[in-house]
Amino acid sequence: MKSKLSLNRRDFFVTSATAGGALLGAGLLSSPAQAAPVEAKRYQEGVSPWPLVLNTSTIRPASLEEKIRVTAEAGWDGIEPWIDELNNYEQEGGDLKELGAEIRELGLYIPNVIGLWDAMPATPEDFQESLKVSCERMRQCAAVGSLHVAAIPAPDRADFDLAYGAKQYKELLKIGREEYGITVAFEFVGFMKGVHRFGQAAAVALDANDRNACLIMDTFHLFRGGSGFDGISKVQGNLIANFHWNDVPGDVPREEQGDEHRLYPGDGILPLTQILQDLKATGYDKALSLEIFHRAYWEQPAEKVSRDGLQKMRECVAAAEV
Repeated sequence: MKSKLSLNRRDFFVTSATAGGALLGAGLLSSPAQAAPVEAKRYQEGVSPWPLVLNTSTIRPASLEEKIRVTAEAGWDGIEPWIDELNNYEQEGGDLKELGAEIRELGLYIPNVIGLWDAMPATPEDFQESLKVSCERMRQCAAVGSLHVAAIPAPDRADFDLAYGAKQYKELLKIGREEYGITVAFEFVGFMKGVHRFGQAAAVALDANDRNACLIMDTFHLFRGGSGFDGISKVQGNLIANFHWNDVPGDVPREEQGDEHRLYPGDGILPLTQILQDLKATGYDKALSLEIFHRAYWEQPAEKVSRDGLQKMRECVAAAEV
């Protein structure tokens, strides 16, 4: 015989449903039909459940101001700059807070800036020294209004200690949150000797033991580092801060591919439809950011690449029917 305290899961739901029906009949509860459903926000005229963002690497060598202009004119939802662009802008007399306001006035937002280079050196002494530069970069990213800044596990080394890396990342998270109001996200790089796989990066993020810990993901780096894509379905979407989106060719061996081989989504061999469907199932609701370093694209007008890139992104998402 079951005691009153040993109801199983099925008993609980059956009992709750019966009781709920009785209360509805008595007018003591509001009918669920009377509550307006909360619909997930969609972007790009309803095409995408994620904001589509242009990483400024895709439209080199234009100036930062030109990159912002063509991104807004093409109809992107946001822009993802690099830290050297913000640094140059400030050194030339520009005000990053004013720039951030201008970006928002154009209808764009900044999900992430790349980033904190050489932010995770091998020794405690070198890490403390590196914080001088890392903190300055956090300040710049926060000033322009970015939600995140990417921390790269560099200087690169084959013997990168994941446990020590987690301690460094935890400290960077704390500084970013408490001193600058920005979230530091951990980014792994597929062609590095050290942290180049999804599992390694996840270990750093999880072992940091911080509720704000998160990753910058990238279809190219998942491919290039050999992680593959099925692991995405095993995590919750809030582990991911930003997702760099691109494709790769099928005629170059994986181990020989570099950033310059990235292609528009849909022009290569990656299973992007399945990745998007798995990503949607995780509850991920942040940006897809087109990040490409293709030299042939750089030779074209920035306006054309911006328009073509957005069209490719929209077609890719629409094909997944998410």
